[in-house]
Order: sequence, then structure tokens, then C-alpha cells
Amino acid sequence: MGVSNNITVVLNFIALLASIPIIGAGVWLASKPDNECIHNFRWHVLILGLLVLLVSLAGFVGAYWNKQGLLAFYLCCMAILIALLLFILLFSFIVTTPDGTYYVPGKGFKESMLHGFSPWLRNHVTTSWSWNKITTCLVHSNVCIKLTQDYISADQFFNSHISPLQSGCCKPPSACGYNYVNPILWINPVNPMVDPDCYLWTNDQNQLCYNCNACKAGLLGNLREEWRKANIFLMVAVVVLIWVYLIACSAFKNAQTENLFRHYKGGWV
Repeated sequence: MGVSNNITVVLNFIALLASIPIIGAGVWLASKPDNECIHNFRWHVLILGLLVLLVSLAGFVGAYWNKQGLLAFYLCCMAILIALLLFILLFSFIVTTPDGTYYVPGKGFKESMLHGFSPWLRNHVTTSWSWNKITTCLVHSNVCIKLTQDYISADQFFNSHISPLQSGCCKPPSACGYNYVNPILWINPVNPMVDPDCYLWTNDQNQLCYNCNACKAGLLGNLREEWRKANIFLMVAVVVLIWVYLIACSAFKNAQTENLFRHYKGGWV
């Protein structure tokens, strides 16, 4: 029984370590400018990571001090958390599979098409009620202002790898043929009829292309890239947690069997 508990102690320490990439992914996602403006997606991963940390700590304490009730609580809660993490992984993989971004010939950055992303993302992010709040948040962020600090010449800007969000919200679509002055100042469109967004662009710093479909698509492009990166860390953490959980279940079962055998033997003696 002592051996089984020692194994469980080690396993729960590994589970504690596995919670770190989950928490790190949650903090990283929450710190991104686009996620700061979309509160619905901001804290889920971070909260799950903290819960995994707390439950693993409870399992560690239960195994170290041989608290069988606490160990049972740990196994029950960890099963629920692993199921939630698997759901988030599967769901985020499905909704981020469609990619509406495309390379612009002769440019280093990508642009995005709104209809190229998953309907679920479009319905939950780009509806008029949600977008009004997101626009206000983007206006007060430094997403576009930062471009004027990073890029001075037109060549620098056109060869840059700016984010889909900056590409969609901070400049007019390339097809419009606007002339570059600086990253957020453009004049004299050549082909204003090419895209309805061409008429929505304005040099007003509080508007730019925030009301354009290109901006909505750019935000979804950012979300997709960030969630695909975060999923790599989540996948590794989930695999470790499942491995730890299965061994912990076996160790807990062995401990229970040994405990029953010891009581049974004690009764005969």
C-alpha cells in the first residue's frame, strides 16, 4: 500500500507539472490583443489549468498522507477536467480548421475572407451586437498605432509579416489600390468598386477599417492562429494527464485491494 501511495505521489507531482503548460497557454491567449476584446474566449483555458493544478495538489496531499477519500475525490475531479480539456481540444480543432487567410501577391502579409472561416466563429464574434463592443476595444488598443512605430517606408511595410488582425483592420484591402502614406494613412483609391470595404475605409484613427468585413475576418484569422498554437501545448498536457490518470487509477485500486487484504488477514488472525 505504501508503494502504491508513493507512486501516486510521484504521478500527482507530474500532473502538477502538466498543469503549467495549460496555465501558460491560458495566460498567453488572454494577453493577446484580440482575446482582450473577446471576453467569451479569454479565461476558459486559464481557469481549467488552475483547476488541474488544485486537483493535482489535492491528489498529492491525499497520497502523501494516505487520505483515501481525498484520493477518490482527486480521481473523480481529474476525470471531469480531462474530459473538459478533450472537449475544448476537439471543439477548437473543428472550428479552427477552415482558414480564410490568403497571401497577397508581392506582399509579405496575408489578408482574410470572412466567409472562409467556420460559421460558428462568425456567428459568435462578428454579429453586430458583439462587433460594436469589439470595435470599441480595438480603437482603444495599440494594434494599429504600433504599425506606425515599427514600419517607416512602404517597402518595409509591404514586406512585413503583420498579423491578420492588423492586415484587416489597420489598412484598406490591397485590391482597392489605395496609395500608401504610412501604415494607417492611405489615399486615392484606384479600384473603389472592387470591394465594399473600399468605401468603408477612412483615415480617421477611430474608424480606419474597423467596420470592414476584412477586419472581422482578420480578427478570426488571429484567433485561429493563436488557438492552433495553444492546442499544441494543450495536447501534450492532456496526453500526460491521461497517462498519469490511468496509472493513478491502477495504483489507487491496488492500494484499496491491499488495504482490504490486510483487514481480511487481520480478521483471521
